[in-house]
Amino acid sequence: MGAAQRRIFHSKVDTIRPTYGFEDVSLAPGTDTIEPSDVDLGQVFCGIDLAIPILASAMDAVVDARMAGALARLGGLAILNLEGVQARYDEPDEVLARIAGAADDQVQTKLAESYRQPIREELIARRLDEIHAAGSRAAVAATPGAARRFGPFCAEHGADLFLVQSQVSSARHLATEYDPLSLADFTRYMPIPVAVGNTTNAEAAFALMEQGAAAVFVGVGPGAACTTREVLGIGVPQVTAISDVAAARDAYHVETGRYVPVVADGGMRRGGELAKAIAAGADALMIGSPLARAEEAPGRGTNWGMAAPSPTLPRGTRIKVGTLGTLERILLGPAHVTDGSENLVGALRQSMAALGARTIREMQRVEMVYAPSTQTEGKSWQRSR
Repeated sequence: MGAAQRRIFHSKVDTIRPTYGFEDVSLAPGTDTIEPSDVDLGQVFCGIDLAIPILASAMDAVVDARMAGALARLGGLAILNLEGVQARYDEPDEVLARIAGAADDQVQTKLAESYRQPIREELIARRLDEIHAAGSRAAVAATPGAARRFGPFCAEHGADLFLVQSQVSSARHLATEYDPLSLADFTRYMPIPVAVGNTTNAEAAFALMEQGAAAVFVGVGPGAACTTREVLGIGVPQVTAISDVAAARDAYHVETGRYVPVVADGGMRRGGELAKAIAAGADALMIGSPLARAEEAPGRGTNWGMAAPSPTLPRGTRIKVGTLGTLERILLGPAHVTDGSENLVGALRQSMAALGARTIREMQRVEMVYAPSTQTEGKSWQRSR
């Protein structure tokens, strides 16, 4: 035998782990069903009462004070981007209109220009007051570098929740040119809950919980306006990512007695995907582009990601989602289309009822099956319409 025949070669492809997205799985009915009116979607999330498990993404085209008030009246929570136009301009609507109306070949330049203005603390304080005046609790988000600067200020000026959100979050960030944010120290001295995102990894999520995270957000690249997967090649399909992080949550709960909510962030456009995200283990759902279609949304029928305004490597793109109707119609109906993109919460409630799940915790225990054919099985006439 030759030398090559005696050796064993280990290929990375031999150990690729199967992962699953929303289109790969389906929820299997069990033995019980209940009435939709008996489903309870409420929970206390980081000290904030939610009637529905819906969070609006910290995107400039999705959240401003008006949108926060509208979502709060329906039982959800909006999260304001502290590094967006709301904290840079006295009149952000004018800037939002210019971005929404820019030609496709000019939008990245327009985004970069719009985000060159400095962030102003007095505007942050003003937006917090406006959100409270609109009838909502004030939740804000910033990247780790900005969190160190603005976290204590936001807490002093009435913020109820602070989300430290980055492209990929880890418990240990290594840097040679600056002192990175210590999450353990940050959560210790912040007088309000500190949520952290985003991750797709169970070990990373467990470490974030150990360092004091009040909630962990899951999702790298699934959002409609995010190009992380295309530009950087990074991401894990959401069903697998949510399930892995939920496993870390459950293990941490058993060890410590502290329950840390898991938030599925991105990739959900229809009611069935919301249901699958909860069944995979999520406690709450962060939605961007579907809510950008609301009349109350500041983006005028467009949306773009938090990471979009990079002058050298844009990791998000402006997308045109159109304006569908009111936020209430999108979340609570009545639906005027058959594709599941309206009455999202009603669909979630109906799914839970059909599966016999009265609460979100019960929905997390329903059976999930590998079933890629469920998207096409028997639907040939629908596809030909």
